Amino acid sequence: MKDHKPVVPGWFTTDDEDFRLLGTRCTACGTVFFPRQDTFCKNPACAGTEFEELKLSGRGTVWSYTNAGYRPPAPYVSDPDVEWVPFTIVAVQLAEEGMIVLGQAEPGITVDDLTVGAEVEIVPGVLYETEDQVFTTWKFKPTGASA
Repeated sequence: MKDHKPVVPGWFTTDDEDFRLLGTRCTACGTVFFPRQDTFCKNPACAGTEFEELKLSGRGTVWSYTNAGYRPPAPYVSDPDVEWVPFTIVAVQLAEEGMIVLGQAEPGITVDDLTVGAEVEIVPGVLYETEDQVFTTWKFKPTGASA
């Protein structure tokens, strides 16, 4: 059995039952960050340096989307010996935080399956695999769609 490893440790939970992106909130002003911020608050009106980790919304609405019909250049990880399979990129406005987060749609979800304003959920996914490891990430899936 292959070992599962997050592509970016600390950016999302590893619990499939309550899978979420992980952000941080400045304890001084309440600004929420994703990816996480741990050194200083990027809010220009705040000098905060302390943050608490929080699970971000598990749902949001499609803000924009497009397809990746070509193999992206490095640093995107892609095996040049494997046939390229296009995928859909989705920009989602998180329900509670209001921030926009980018990610891939679940395999099989195309631009024809999405509309601006449609509700999606954040689900665990696989970015790529090697002989020994599965590198995990997050994906977006329209609510009500089967996996």
